Amino acid sequence: MEFGITFKGFVSPNRARNLVRQAEEAGFTYCWFYDSHILWRESFVAMAMCMEHTSKMRFGPCVTNPNIRDWSLAASLYGSLALQSEGRFDIGLGRGDSSMRVMGKKPAPLSRVAEFTQKVKAMVRGEEVIYGECENPVKLPWAVGYELPVWIGAYGPKALATAGEVGDGVILQIAEPSLIKWFADQCIAAGEAAGRDMSNFKVQAAAPAYFGSRDYCIEKTKWFPAMVGNHVADIVEKYGNDSGLVPRSLTDYIEKRRGYDYSKHGQSDNPYLDFISEEIVESFCVLGEVDAHIAKLRHLEEAGTTQFNIYLDNGDEEKIIAEYGEHIIPAFQK
Repeated sequence: MEFGITFKGFVSPNRARNLVRQAEEAGFTYCWFYDSHILWRESFVAMAMCMEHTSKMRFGPCVTNPNIRDWSLAASLYGSLALQSEGRFDIGLGRGDSSMRVMGKKPAPLSRVAEFTQKVKAMVRGEEVIYGECENPVKLPWAVGYELPVWIGAYGPKALATAGEVGDGVILQIAEPSLIKWFADQCIAAGEAAGRDMSNFKVQAAAPAYFGSRDYCIEKTKWFPAMVGNHVADIVEKYGNDSGLVPRSLTDYIEKRRGYDYSKHGQSDNPYLDFISEEIVESFCVLGEVDAHIAKLRHLEEAGTTQFNIYLDNGDEEKIIAEYGEHIIPAFQK
């Protein structure tokens, strides 16, 4: 299993540089950035900076969306970062939750996510592409054939199918092994039904990790199930509680959810945290002492997880990276 870290745009540039150097030395192979340009600073500028302070670590947004940039601009941006990092660039892609809704706009439909994936990948390779916003063909004359890996963020059945049909991997914002398997199996089945070879399909579990006593860890990470619940609420609204298309274990915990404040997206001071139980926090995150982390990560690996991506949003970032580098990543190196 590989390991990644994710930043929000709150971290100072100097600290980001220090953290990525520390993380690469510790054995982390990916660094991801939230991509909501109003809530946080522009992520691709930060990625370009951090690339210059690493030599092996891969970078990407977790996640961007098809509606926030013109597609030719997006392809040029991705291809440029891949070129200057010598091939160390992926993207995570979603419909555009916080990025769009904070402006009062709707997320993209999944058909647009799929089309963006295929056409932007083609532009980054250097192929000639026609897309909806641009009637004339677009070709990047400097593109060098880079094959851009696209990870698609998903929860609902149609999004999971889209990830399997057109993506190189799926991003699952949860660290609950049985749900990871349930989600990943749907992606793989959809990809196989579309005639794809799914043997190298990637499955990312993205969630906070924290060390310490149970109560302390829960207090530091209880914001995360609220963020997940925001996405689950969309699925429940679309499919219903009793459709059988979403596990009851995922939907039951949001029954008392009262709302969500997008201006506090992914933050511990979001006012809508009262519905989160301690058991849910434990289930969705990786918490406790070193042995507890290793045990849960083993279960995630058995469920099909190929990368555990730590949301570094809770404080103690240097300690978390150090503990993983010294005690946990070595346990998963073959």
